[in-house]
Amino acid sequence: MARTVVEPIAVARGEGLSVENPTGGAITFKLVADESGGALTAIEATAGPGEGPPLHVHPAQDELIYALVGEFRIKLGDELIDAPAGSFVFIPRGTPHTWQNVGAAPARFFATIMPAARGFEEFFTRYAALPPQERGLEAFARLSRETQAMEVLGPPLAQSDPI
Repeated sequence: MARTVVEPIAVARGEGLSVENPTGGAITFKLVADESGGALTAIEATAGPGEGPPLHVHPAQDELIYALVGEFRIKLGDELIDAPAGSFVFIPRGTPHTWQNVGAAPARFFATIMPAARGFEEFFTRYAALPPQERGLEAFARLSRETQAMEVLGPPLAQSDPI
């Protein structure tokens, strides 16, 4: 069996493909499927105050989130967890989850999807390319299905579990 050759890579602060994040701010791809030999997709993301994605699941990928700046709360299945800066969360594939920036300022986190997910990468670039008037939960769910990035199961925490 042929082995994919993967080269070492270092990505400096401010480097990587950056696109507008559906939850405010930006997502910067630090490592993508093609660079990792399919091992993982790595992102650094900023989320606006009160923002977060809809409840969703990644059927074929594990995810980890490391909170860098700000205050998050994360829903894993039926459990809500406070996740201030410095918190680490591992989300096994198939686990319904979502998160929300519960602070008053933009928050930042690092996340990986393992194995890499080209559909996940494509989802964010396609969503960012939409005109602002075409964005929202319906577009999020539609693009999630089309790219197979994730399966949307419900609304964001701000709607399902308001503070």
